[in-house]
Amino acid sequence: MKVFSTIILTCLTVLLLCSEVNAKKYKVNDVVENQFIMNKKFQLNLPKGKWVVVERDFAFYYGLASKVYSLIRIENNAAVEWIEIGEMKTAGVLETYVNQAIYQAIFKNKYDGCYDRPEYFIVKVYKKGSSHNCLVIDHSDVHKDFYTPDDPEISNARLKKWIRDNNIQIPKVGLSSFHAYFSRLASGKWYLLFYGIDPKILNAPKNKFVSEETSEYHRNNISNYPEHQKIMDKWVSISAMRHIEFENIIKILDRHKLDLTVLAPSSSKLDTNFSIDIINQLNKLSDLYKSGVLTKIEFEKAKKKILD
Repeated sequence: MKVFSTIILTCLTVLLLCSEVNAKKYKVNDVVENQFIMNKKFQLNLPKGKWVVVERDFAFYYGLASKVYSLIRIENNAAVEWIEIGEMKTAGVLETYVNQAIYQAIFKNKYDGCYDRPEYFIVKVYKKGSSHNCLVIDHSDVHKDFYTPDDPEISNARLKKWIRDNNIQIPKVGLSSFHAYFSRLASGKWYLLFYGIDPKILNAPKNKFVSEETSEYHRNNISNYPEHQKIMDKWVSISAMRHIEFENIIKILDRHKLDLTVLAPSSSKLDTNFSIDIINQLNKLSDLYKSGVLTKIEFEKAKKKILD
């Protein structure tokens, strides 16, 4: 939850969006499956399972409006996937001031943002004028980000309370992706999405090292850990596909789209609404075939069943 929370907080602080009111659609503890609907345009396909709304914010300030939701998928009382979804409406409102605040939050935030950092595995960005399209793929020390984040302004107070009250365990190591798009040429809305997982849902090996600097998933260390490299390769592919889906859901301008064909080589063959859950199933199926658990005939039969 590190990248998204820090960026949102920075921008809302700069814009003085401090008047919190109740969000209209989902309440804390609501359970959501299949799709999360921010509005008619921004409808996010959720990975398979039951997702719990654990936090929400809705703010309004002189025509600016923002909505932020946090969701967690839980297995055996442990958080295994988490999503934060945000939207800010800025059309026609204090444009110069807002543009500067968003730029500061995305590109000048000293804690996180859409620029290269040692702990980031991949950063892909389009930037021109006030427009940006950003994808960041990284790993994290989840406990540190949650309990003692680098940014002193981040408290996670309500989220901590929900986790504590519901006796939920959180993983020590996480993989994450951050997706953001803003353009005055496309309705002046700022869309943000953060997605994190416990690597175990990708059948990852255990981690011996937890901190961001020592983690097996750190880009400077990962070549020494081939099994972790395989998991990160999967995560990069999934994250790239998720960003392509994100771009198509919010209908960004074609010239603003990122070229992710190297990261998600199968994307040109798949429908833009192709489920990330299906990608996960295909990746697991491929691993079973490569390891010899499935014959080629069994693999093709199972693949056909998933795609059908």
